[in-house]
Amino acid sequence: MKNYLRGILKKNEFYLFMIMVLMVIVMSAINPNFGTLENGFDILRGTTFIGICSMGFLVVLITGGTDISFTATATVAQYIMALLMVSNPNIPVVFVILVPMVIGAVLGSVNALLINRLKVPVIIITIAMLNTYYGAIQFFSEGEWLYNFPEWFADFPRILLITFKNEDGVAYGLTSLTAIWILVALVTSVLLRFTMLGRKIYALGGNQTAAGREGIHVNRIRIFAHSFLGLIAGIGAIVHAMVTQTAAPNAIVGQEFNAVAAVVLGGASIAGGGGSVLGTLLGVLLIATLKNGLTVMGVPAYWHQVFIGLTLVISISVTAIREKMAKKNAGGINVES
Repeated sequence: MKNYLRGILKKNEFYLFMIMVLMVIVMSAINPNFGTLENGFDILRGTTFIGICSMGFLVVLITGGTDISFTATATVAQYIMALLMVSNPNIPVVFVILVPMVIGAVLGSVNALLINRLKVPVIIITIAMLNTYYGAIQFFSEGEWLYNFPEWFADFPRILLITFKNEDGVAYGLTSLTAIWILVALVTSVLLRFTMLGRKIYALGGNQTAAGREGIHVNRIRIFAHSFLGLIAGIGAIVHAMVTQTAAPNAIVGQEFNAVAAVVLGGASIAGGGGSVLGTLLGVLLIATLKNGLTVMGVPAYWHQVFIGLTLVISISVTAIREKMAKKNAGGINVES
């Protein structure tokens, strides 16, 4: 039992959870509306897009890469999907769902192929592709917003899988979009924890040279990881359009920081080889809770990113200190000063 508790105390997820609990207690004391069940479900619904995309980004980060082009990928996928719906309101539902996912996977694989071929840092390629995808969609769309989607597209996000009613009799609860996020998280968790492919993803991030020597096809794993992120970005694009009921060329790009922050807050190693779905979920919820609490307390929106940035710096610092202490206690040699 002692070893079990000691193991929990060593986990980054435990500290994230405790910070969230403390945050909820403090903000609820300041404003009682914050701590309501209805507000909790609103937080879940509002962070669905970032929550979904963070799952894909986690997989790439574990491989040792940093692909920040996924918001541009989502923008392209979303806009093409919206064009299809606006031009043909009777388009089959399956087609609407598959198109953005396929587009996302293809654009993600293009990133990986360029990384494999050019042998340059992942961040450089993905910054270039972010600007390429984003610039292209801005040019071809001419900045035009699309809306007036089919009725089913507006009805689906209103579906409540678990329902409650507030004092005014208005229903709220677990939405279908939040359920999609949960499903994506479960699939990602199974992939990383219970498959041979997941073990290869961790091995690639832990030591690429050693992974290659063990017979792991590094380039194929990288293509899968970036394609997976692209596919997940496509799913996120669908969800984002369902929430906003619009498709705008400039609505998504810029949100990648929140997904990156959530994954890093969740304990994923920037160098690769480490990270978990649970930690990422807690990271997403921590950021969403912080932003919602600041909004409820009337803090101006431009301060939100400041607080998120400070939280990220503190989290990274604490994680680094804990890793150094663990190495010291294990008798490891610390090569960093």
